[in-house]
Formats: sequence, C-alpha cells, structure tokens
Amino acid sequence: MPKAQKTAPKSEIPQVAALPFRVTDGRVEVLLVTSRETKRWLIPKGWPIKGKKPYKAAAQEAVEEAGVKGSIKHKPLGYYEYWKRRADHFDLCRVDVYPLEVSKQLKTWREKGQRDQQWFDVEDAAHQVLEPALAELIRSLPAHVTSALLADA
Repeated sequence: MPKAQKTAPKSEIPQVAALPFRVTDGRVEVLLVTSRETKRWLIPKGWPIKGKKPYKAAAQEAVEEAGVKGSIKHKPLGYYEYWKRRADHFDLCRVDVYPLEVSKQLKTWREKGQRDQQWFDVEDAAHQVLEPALAELIRSLPAHVTSALLADA
C-alpha cells in the first residue's frame, strides 16, 4: 500500500497587537492608527520579538506605531485573523490583541508622519476597522475595562 503524502496545511502566522484605550468621563475610547500603505484604520501590530514576551512586543508596537505608552494586560483580550498581502501571495495571520491603557502620548515616535492616528469611541472604532473579529474585540473592551476597574477597587 503506498504511503500517503503528508503535507501540513499552511498554518497561521502569529502576530501581536496592542489595543490602546483610555477612559474619559466614564467612557472608553480607542486609539486607531492607519496602515502606512493603504491608510485603512487598524491597531498597532507586528511580529513577535524573539526573547520578548508577546504582550511586551505588543506594547513596543504601540510605542513605535502610535507613540503611546501605558499599562498592558499580560493576557490577550482575544484574537482576529486577516490576510496579509505579499508581493506574490497572501499569508493568513492570527493577531493576539492585548489591551493597553494609555497613560502617556509621546510628542515624537518612530513612525510619526507615516501614519495618522485618532481617538474614537468604541462603536465608531469598531465601524472603522475592516476585520469583523477585530470590531467585536473593540466592542467587548468596555466590559473588560469595567470589570478590571471593579476588581482593582
């Protein structure tokens, strides 16, 4: 009997992202940035960094792409998937999303001028992003923020 050829399905490529937020007058707001090429709204994201915990890599992306620092959760809020365009193909990426409570906005940062950024209320932010699963994560954020604030009280 011939051996079956084993070809592993192309797996998802891991990425990490920060979901920058702040609470203003009891309302949660989300900071979105634009991509450099298509100028569509998204959250700061990038590749895992060898030797660095995923949430720390996500926090670094927030500094580089959005110029924000703050307190980042060590566990992801969830994940979303998207197809990353390459020169001759697409890769399926799975992005783990870590909430980042912004405490400082920098005057200058690495990608300033390459991206736009804007604070949105949660529902507006969810409408701006293209990925439905990311929109749902954004919509779920206020419940997580409220429960975290109550847990700290």
